[in-house]
Amino acid sequence: MILYKTNDNWFSDISHLFTSWTMQRIVRSVVGIGIYAAVFVWATEYFELEEFLMMDTTVFSLLGVILSLFLGFRTTTAYDRWWEARKQWGALVNNSRNLAIYVDSMWPESDTGIRRFMAKHIANFCIGLAWHLRDGVELEKLIYLSPEEEGYYQSKDHVPNFIALRIFQRIAAAHRDGVINEGDYINIKAQHQSLLDILGACERIKKTPIPFSYNVYLKIFITAYGILLPCGLAEGFGWTTIPITMLVFFALLGIELMGEEIEDPFGLDCNDLPTADIAHTIKRNVFEILEDRTPAEREGKELYTKVF
Repeated sequence: MILYKTNDNWFSDISHLFTSWTMQRIVRSVVGIGIYAAVFVWATEYFELEEFLMMDTTVFSLLGVILSLFLGFRTTTAYDRWWEARKQWGALVNNSRNLAIYVDSMWPESDTGIRRFMAKHIANFCIGLAWHLRDGVELEKLIYLSPEEEGYYQSKDHVPNFIALRIFQRIAAAHRDGVINEGDYINIKAQHQSLLDILGACERIKKTPIPFSYNVYLKIFITAYGILLPCGLAEGFGWTTIPITMLVFFALLGIELMGEEIEDPFGLDCNDLPTADIAHTIKRNVFEILEDRTPAEREGKELYTKVF
């Protein structure tokens, strides 16, 4: 995700556009439509086709209004998905901290094992969720895994689910053993359940894209508009048709492709959410809460690999 300071530097902000893969696609397409417009204008003048291209530009104004309505809906829908994902990850930050605080408060101070266990598993749930929403969980991304845990997770298709299962198994065992009372169990159970609710909401966003037919229709509409635009401009604007066509196509195609980029907010595009960074922020937070230190301050991994 590109981070910037609002109203800091106009030209510096603009320069970020050219680091985006989406912008590179837009530039290539705009150059292509510019070449097409140049060939069209040249052919029109060379073969004297002006009389066959007499067209009222009002038609293109009307089509532009219709297209803008479609693009407005497309962009709004894509941004809603992006913002909904950000709210879910904001809730994940809050609920992970709450769960860590509940654990630290409910268990005896002498029980360092549960604190180590929960710190590791809450962190791994968040890190695993970030990668689960991309191309799948890579176990080397998780922290402090024992060989037994690696073998266990390798056999699972949905790693975050089973990390959450491990967390709840320890909570349920503590309740059965009388370590935490009924009221504490109900409260901490709600915090644990919220993690799975966030997981489900993110999967809903990931697995329910904009309907394919709508997406294809909009692409066809933009392409047809760009191809026909020189027909309506060549007679009145001559060679100026080329930059006008490129500018209009840049605006229309740019809105469509930017919507397409943020439609899946969990990827690695420039404007996608920094879910891995958020997960590592949660990791630092829960270790600070449960052990009064960060993972980097630990001298070794032995204490973590022994607790499963």
